[in-house]
Amino acid sequence: MNDSNREKLLEISYKIISAAHAKILLSLRFLEVAMGNLEWAPAFGSGVYACDGKKIYFDPEKLVMDFKKDQESVVNLFLHEIFHMIFHHGFEYDKKNEKSWDLASDIAVWTVMMELDTYKDNPDEDAERRLKIKTLRKRCPQLSAQKLYKLFLVEPPSSDEEAQLRRLFRSDSHELWKEPEKYEISLEQWKKITERVKADLKSFSKNKAGGESLDLELAEATRQKVDYGKFLKQFMMQGEAMHINDEEFDYVYYTYGLETYGNMPLVEPLEYKDVNRINEFVIALDTSASCKGKVVRDFLKKTVGILRSEDTFFKKMNVHIIQCDNQVQSDTKITCDEDFDNFLKNGKLTGFGSTDFNPVFDHVEKLRSEGELKRLKGLIYFTDGYGVYPPKMPDYDVAFVFLSDDDKAPPVPPWAAKVVLDENL
Repeated sequence: MNDSNREKLLEISYKIISAAHAKILLSLRFLEVAMGNLEWAPAFGSGVYACDGKKIYFDPEKLVMDFKKDQESVVNLFLHEIFHMIFHHGFEYDKKNEKSWDLASDIAVWTVMMELDTYKDNPDEDAERRLKIKTLRKRCPQLSAQKLYKLFLVEPPSSDEEAQLRRLFRSDSHELWKEPEKYEISLEQWKKITERVKADLKSFSKNKAGGESLDLELAEATRQKVDYGKFLKQFMMQGEAMHINDEEFDYVYYTYGLETYGNMPLVEPLEYKDVNRINEFVIALDTSASCKGKVVRDFLKKTVGILRSEDTFFKKMNVHIIQCDNQVQSDTKITCDEDFDNFLKNGKLTGFGSTDFNPVFDHVEKLRSEGELKRLKGLIYFTDGYGVYPPKMPDYDVAFVFLSDDDKAPPVPPWAAKVVLDENL
């Protein structure tokens, strides 16, 4: 292709892109800020579309050919790249299984796009897309990227299904996602853009231009991620443990004594130091039918692993792992690391009925009245949130821990902390 043809092709391409930009801006005003932070850059001969967080790289020849086949193709491509960025899909690539995340993020974006009031169906392709989305919803009711990703890890698609999913939902290459540190716009900047998009959606969309999937993805993208290890430290108690206290030890007098009197230091190091460690702790596990055994077990392994890695417990510990659905099913007392290992290896999860949180709190009060729990600092309750909360505030810290945020679940009482963990436990 000579220079003249390349310039003509590029000119036509930018006219198509400009028209797509105007069309999106006219009907989806809440995307204006995100669109303004993306620019198009030609990549002749690449044969693909790709985005690095700032530039959308396109092959002009492919773009023009796609436009001739379907005049909505460039609008859809632009939306596809915008949603990938405001949902931060490209910034999580290094932490994910690439194959599963590629599928999950592309399906999630198409689901959002096809729920837009302004979306125009392509009769040749969208009937099959919608049927596939309907089928996937039976396995995963909320088709967010995170939830789909988890589904594909647990239930990987067959090679035929994977090929079908790529054919229906793949619009761009994710190759540039592998190096997010080279992005011209950082994750923190995109988080601010996403917050603005979320706010503008409420301001500009009086008739609700978006759908449920858009709300879900924006909630996922703007949800503050919790460092579970740091969170657990809030439940630590002040105590005394065997440890050299360097902060209260004067090395000048110590070494002077050794030099002057041989082996007689003037100051001995303090053998005790106040440290933050957990002595008594309660881990409550919601084993109702909606909380599957593997999910509960993964949470428990995560919790125990963090506690061990942080050197959190005193040598003498008193931890109760309480399983409860609508009644307390079991209470396992943990006094040492071996007890943890034994529970993780041999402990059985019981219950799987409806959910009521009150029995756990009643049981804890019984343990306290019997003197079993004398210095209880906190209780962590792992649940899906669908249950009856206690009406009275206890005199110890309480946190309800969720694997995902669900706006339909009853609100957590104001006296308890609500913690939403990363789905990828």
